Amino acid sequence: MTEAIRGFWVASATPLAADGSVDSAKLAVHAKQLFGKGVDGVVLFGTTGEGTSFNVTERIATIEAVLKAGVAPERIGVGGGFPAIADSIALSRAALGLGLRHVLVLPPYFDRSVTPEGIEDAFAAIIDGVADDRLRAYLYHIPQISGVAIPTGVAANLRNRYGRVVAGLKDSSGDFKQFQAFRTAAPDLAITVGNETDIARAIAAGGAGTICGMANIAPELVKAMIDGKDVEPRMQAAAEIVLKTPSFLATLKAIIAAQTGDPAWLRVRPPLRALSDGSAFKRKLDELMAPAIA
Repeated sequence: MTEAIRGFWVASATPLAADGSVDSAKLAVHAKQLFGKGVDGVVLFGTTGEGTSFNVTERIATIEAVLKAGVAPERIGVGGGFPAIADSIALSRAALGLGLRHVLVLPPYFDRSVTPEGIEDAFAAIIDGVADDRLRAYLYHIPQISGVAIPTGVAANLRNRYGRVVAGLKDSSGDFKQFQAFRTAAPDLAITVGNETDIARAIAAGGAGTICGMANIAPELVKAMIDGKDVEPRMQAAAEIVLKTPSFLATLKAIIAAQTGDPAWLRVRPPLRALSDGSAFKRKLDELMAPAIA
């Protein structure tokens, strides 16, 4: 099995049924279609997957269904961040019991006055609580969303304390200097980036690859970035189609709905509000993608 997430992974969107539950069958189909386009694995219930809107039971039931639908456990990661440490422990243990190893963990994200020592204590409490060497934990740095940054020293300390159990870090800050700081402080961590325009330079600087949301709607463009092709301006323009809207998640799902012809993809969970149509955004993306990627 893979020791750490590397290469091309997608932070998957989460399709919903009419009652607001996860449409696991559709999620499995989505994952398999992405695999057919060069994707190595999917992370479920991250930021792009509206992860904080789903409890432990829902996440585990979805994983069970996706596995039953034929998605291999080594190709699945799961967002395991909760305000309650006990929930992160419970989800991680259950995921390991189903054959998964990769769990992305947010820092505590309610108390904005938390100290670096407190952040390290929280991660350590999760790892100690899981108490399973099969775990491959990934520190999830997305301070503009979570409100809590992971200090580089905390990342280094946790790797030194737990070795390969703390397998990596996902840097979704969008600040390449921050990525470089993590690489310097903890060079043994497999560091992936969430900001698509940083993919090529991050890999060139020793990064492990990407776990990103744009791959849900433009996997070919992300793959070109991974392959080092000169498409960064196109990626920046593609990302702006969804980033310059009130809701990245609602817009991304609206584009998937337009691409698939399936309006069920429009559904989101509160507090998000669904868009009525994504065809205009799809047209912009199609125009951008029309020149073949050489």
